[in-house]
Amino acid sequence: MRGLAITIGVLIGWASSAIAADSERFASQAGPLSVTTVAAGLEHPWGMAFLPDGSMLVTERPGRLRVVDAAGEVLPPVAGVPEVYTNGQGGLLDVALDPDFAANQIIYLSYAEPGGAGGGTAVARARFTGDRLEQLQVIFRQAPKLDSGHHFGSRLVFLKDGTLIVTLGDRNRREFIPDMKAQIGKLVRINRDGSIPADNPFLGQDGYAPEIYSLGHRNVQGATLNPETGQLWTAEHGARGGDEINAPRPGRNYGWPVISYGREYSGAQIGEGTAKPGLEQPDYYWDPSIAPSGMTFYTGDKFPAWRGNLFVGALKFKMLVRLTIEGERVVAEERLLEGLGERIRDVVQGPDGYLYLLTDEDDGRILRVSPAS
Repeated sequence: MRGLAITIGVLIGWASSAIAADSERFASQAGPLSVTTVAAGLEHPWGMAFLPDGSMLVTERPGRLRVVDAAGEVLPPVAGVPEVYTNGQGGLLDVALDPDFAANQIIYLSYAEPGGAGGGTAVARARFTGDRLEQLQVIFRQAPKLDSGHHFGSRLVFLKDGTLIVTLGDRNRREFIPDMKAQIGKLVRINRDGSIPADNPFLGQDGYAPEIYSLGHRNVQGATLNPETGQLWTAEHGARGGDEINAPRPGRNYGWPVISYGREYSGAQIGEGTAKPGLEQPDYYWDPSIAPSGMTFYTGDKFPAWRGNLFVGALKFKMLVRLTIEGERVVAEERLLEGLGERIRDVVQGPDGYLYLLTDEDDGRILRVSPAS
């Protein structure tokens, strides 16, 4: 789960700003929902993380990192952000706090980094001082850099052992996926300083990039931990259909582009069909595609019936999806906020137990989802 404890005073601040803002009402199986604008005026926001004081860090894809305070005010851009490659889907993407942030003030950014023939996903860490980044260090660079504006992946998730998962897309260049020296269409796992964990599945094998954790991924734009089990879960874009939910295991191949439940945009079959020995099946898939993005497990007390459920934002159908999980199986789906009309890029459980959403628009918003009174 992504979120930190905050003070009662900050909780009151968020509540006060929510009361003053416009709210919309939506139906759900758990009862009516209120969706309130906490902040607006963000240009294609992509990732968010709560700070200990209850404010939020929010990335804007054109290359700005913002603080949104507890009253919902969007503060001036944070200084010291690295240069980004803004071609297509590229730019400043996810943000995550170090597990020891309260002591070290370290944050992590994923972004499309310019260089070579074009750009590639990179991860930097820096000390956040409130209005600037200091001591910035790039700890991971995807190789090779490609002239493509597609499929950067870029979600950041810390596992329970403190190592960092970085999701990487295929850059719309699927021919690189079988190349195990290329970090294309893979998940990678690194230590917080960028070094390689000693138990990575391909460490020490000739012809393999040691960072690789799993492979066969098209474009993973959602990732989170199940807080009860510590298992990583991901949401992955298919082509024309075939969006997936997976619980990736180290060393496994998740099939792209050899198998898929989707089809090429032309309508042609992808690869060899929907199954092949040695390749993993998705835990769940969508056809037609919903374009899944940020995701989180719910553990709060504001929606007791939803504890343990997985929430996934959808870009294409502009909705929030609730998945009921039993073990590692998805057993039910509910589609929420279908009339919202905005692309949901990220989903975070706030420290107050409510759900917070980012809408990926020219005038993007932070939305708070709460039970309607």
